[in-house]
Amino acid sequence: METDEQDTTHAVHVGRHPGRGWVRVAHGLQRRPATPDVTAWQSLLPASAAFSHLTAARLHGWWLPELPADLPVLVDQPRDEARSRRAGLRVTRTVRDVPTVTVDGVRVTAPAATLLACARDLALLDLVVLVDAALRAGCSAQEVADAAAARSRGAPLLRRALAIADPRSESPWETLLRVLHVSVGATVVPQHVVTSADGAFVARGDLWLPGTRVLHEYDGGVHRSARAHAGDLRRDRALIAVGWTRRGYVAADLCATPAGVLRDIDAALGRTHRPARLRPWLALLRASTLTPQGRARLRARLPA
Repeated sequence: METDEQDTTHAVHVGRHPGRGWVRVAHGLQRRPATPDVTAWQSLLPASAAFSHLTAARLHGWWLPELPADLPVLVDQPRDEARSRRAGLRVTRTVRDVPTVTVDGVRVTAPAATLLACARDLALLDLVVLVDAALRAGCSAQEVADAAAARSRGAPLLRRALAIADPRSESPWETLLRVLHVSVGATVVPQHVVTSADGAFVARGDLWLPGTRVLHEYDGGVHRSARAHAGDLRRDRALIAVGWTRRGYVAADLCATPAGVLRDIDAALGRTHRPARLRPWLALLRASTLTPQGRARLRARLPA
């Protein structure tokens, strides 16, 4: 029979609901309002366990795929420990000790180990977004390569993701736009600096198509304010003045009408437009969490 327990900080309560002033996290698990859910969950775990997979990715502060709302809390725990059990908690037993770091007071799998865990269940497109975010946050490509060299489920997909990852990406949608270009056979250079004939700075663009004077960029919500729009127009005029073309895209262009993006790429590169080039991108897209079927697939792989 479960007994009432309270940790030494009196921020987490395990057992019957202690009354008013507590927030329910899961059955038999409550926290004080100012206490994060993960602190409550950690109180149930042995010291050898750590938050892992997408839970760890969130705690690391990385960009995340478009995730289902009801995923469980994901934990890695050595196999020789008794499995932690609670509704809403999913524990993966590991043969080796779990490499951990501390983030905001909770144990989290180290960045490369987090990516390897995510590679067990994510589609390639989703994983590239995470790898870009991890590299941008300071995880080295060598650390990721070492993790991907392991004989482990997910390692082959992590190697594929690392091969097309780039730490210069500045947003998840910029990553997706880059992968679309790569998937249709177009080389791009992220964060290209355009200068005038006398070497003066003109602009820095998300993606440059080498051999052209064309920039392709993702235009997110930040570009919708009046001030940002005015700045974008000034920047566009400056680019035109030095003979450059800038094309901006939004999420719908990548997900709903990518044929238009391909048409622009083909035109910029001076190559014949071939719609069949989109097949690799469409396959990546269908498997990813950008689609309902991709989210359903992930949810089925990660039941609570």
